[in-house]
Amino acid sequence: MLIYFGIILVTAFLLQGLLGLRQIKNFSNVFHELRTLAPVTIGKNPKKLRSGTLILIAVDNNGRIREAQIMKGVTVFARFKELKMLKNKNLAYVAASNDQLKEFDRLTRVCLLDAYKNYINYRTNKLKSEDIDTSIKIWSLPMVEKIKSFYYRMLKRGDRKQIN
Repeated sequence: MLIYFGIILVTAFLLQGLLGLRQIKNFSNVFHELRTLAPVTIGKNPKKLRSGTLILIAVDNNGRIREAQIMKGVTVFARFKELKMLKNKNLAYVAASNDQLKEFDRLTRVCLLDAYKNYINYRTNKLKSEDIDTSIKIWSLPMVEKIKSFYYRMLKRGDRKQIN
């Protein structure tokens, strides 16, 4: 019985990892697609147990939004969807206008404001290097971290058995 539970657990971790990589690929494709239009600012509102949100906004040099895509969800099945309401609007106007922000739900508002903050930091050269790091560190994915911690726990148990 314990072996079946272990097999199911490992299979679930592997499936989560594969679907997570698929989600990362979706992010990369959308990011590069928007990047061809204009510089892209990213707004995020990550959550552990509730719906997290990520927004990508292609903004030209005048602050006009060329295109915006949003990803909302709790699971690895979330995908980017176009935000047509933002197209051809000025990012500064949207972020500063309470009436404009009220058109969106709370999670989207937080993402928009984070994207605007990142855009301002980019325009004023105050963007930190970690803010623009787009590399994917596969060894720090949650699934890999759990497997590593499980592996190290098993190693510690094996050391204790050898000492006794």
